[in-house]
Amino acid sequence: MIRQYPALLRKENHNGYAVVFPDFPSCVSSGTTPEEAHRTGQEALQHYVDGMRGNGGRLPEPTDLGSVCALASREGETVVALATVRLPGRIRRINITIDEHLLDAIDSAASARGMNRSAFLAEGARRLMNGS
Repeated sequence: MIRQYPALLRKENHNGYAVVFPDFPSCVSSGTTPEEAHRTGQEALQHYVDGMRGNGGRLPEPTDLGSVCALASREGETVVALATVRLPGRIRRINITIDEHLLDAIDSAASARGMNRSAFLAEGARRLMNGS
């Protein structure tokens, strides 16, 4: 499931562009170009939402665009954009085949990070798919 939240992009003097999210005031990002700021803002918001969800937090409903546009007009030269976040689906149990030594290494690495096997494998898959 995906959800779109409004983002406000604004020029920050000579330092590039800032991105803020009215629904997540403590989540901010920046970039040297509007495109980079929007991309890094999307990444920051996804990380923020993942953290909130992992801690059992409830996500706010996205603010309607009319309200955000009114806020943007008061802020001056601001662009309103939408940032898409991926919400977790329901958990499914699966059966996989894996080398026993690799499984031992995964369990050790997961434990060292305070994670369980499933969380470790899911995080690794997310990082590979996102290219990080």
